Amino acid sequence: MDTTEFIQIRKFIVKLGKMLHKYGTPSFRLEAYLTEVATYLGVHASFISTPTSLTFVIWSDRHEDEYNHAARLMPGDLDMNALSLTDELASSLLTGKLSLAAANQRLNEIDAMPSPYGKLITGAAYGLATGAFAMLMGASWPEIFWSGFLGLVAYLWTLWSFRSKRVNLMLEPVTAFVAGILACAISRYLDPGVNIPLIVLSSVIVFVPGLALFMGLAELSSRNMVSGTARTMDAVMQLFKLYFGAFLGVSAGFSLFGENIYKPAESLPYWATWLSVFLLCLALVAIFRTRVKHIPWAIMSAFIAYSATAWSSDYLDGGLGTFVGAFCLGVFANVFTRIANQPATIVAMHGLIVLVPGSKTYIGLNSFMTGQDFVQSDHLGQEVFVIFMSLVAGLIFANVVAPTKKAI
Repeated sequence: MDTTEFIQIRKFIVKLGKMLHKYGTPSFRLEAYLTEVATYLGVHASFISTPTSLTFVIWSDRHEDEYNHAARLMPGDLDMNALSLTDELASSLLTGKLSLAAANQRLNEIDAMPSPYGKLITGAAYGLATGAFAMLMGASWPEIFWSGFLGLVAYLWTLWSFRSKRVNLMLEPVTAFVAGILACAISRYLDPGVNIPLIVLSSVIVFVPGLALFMGLAELSSRNMVSGTARTMDAVMQLFKLYFGAFLGVSAGFSLFGENIYKPAESLPYWATWLSVFLLCLALVAIFRTRVKHIPWAIMSAFIAYSATAWSSDYLDGGLGTFVGAFCLGVFANVFTRIANQPATIVAMHGLIVLVPGSKTYIGLNSFMTGQDFVQSDHLGQEVFVIFMSLVAGLIFANVVAPTKKAI
């Protein structure tokens, strides 16, 4: 291998690694995938990935050429469209259908690509996701409507955060703070007796770091200690910021508009639970930027995960039903990889959102701080811990029974 070819290869690997990090790929998957690509391209490499940095060490067969590169990066956000296109590009390169120069150019095009759904549809997805979550939590129809409305307000703050670094730094607490005040105003002037804490939680559910917390634990289980610890602590701090913003907003709202008396509404019919799962997953399609051809797979993954969990919960106590749901989801995602030749993450994330107990973590924090439960919950702390462990174990068992074809 001559020096010119080595330079082309290492430039491509560095750019590919940075893009996959940007799209929210977990560290243990990112490192494994880059190692596969480096091996196919005929170089030796070692990688260290954390949520805020990425280190590359690349060398040729006899160490004629060596290259070290360390980059400080911001934590990535999930982008299934870009992840899918990037994986297709890498596959085309490794099969000889694409040259390194063309692959580099295509990476630049993918990186500059906007969301395929646009701001209007994404905003509607925020409102739909928050309303669907409220429905899943057993809220009344008015509470579902107000949750969706406040979800749209949260999206406006998200758009602002793209333009302002200061807003981006305080996005979670300020969004929860505004949601708390608006929920109190709604209770005072428009709809007395609504469940304010539930509406506030539903309106910021997109920011609740349940998925990030799970990914941190998954990285720890794969012995990526630095990345797993950093991601877990980042998720915990994000949860604290959300709760503090909501607590401050509700307290300020009560001072301005007076405290409300919650009046429990009539329970929704059983079919509303399944409708909420469908609507939540549909909203996540736009939020995660899932490609149109993968939408049926994504919706199926959510229903498989939720139905397997609901069925097994009749026989397993204490949140262990989540183990069955995660196992079925993992097998389905790995089967998807073999059929569609795409990363399992594309469909697995939709199912995991239904399973991860991020909302229960928030509820447990509220119970600890105020001594009050705004939804019925017993032994919440123990259940959250068991659910997280069941999720990690279920996916590990699934990878043993039906091994994945791709590292990501």
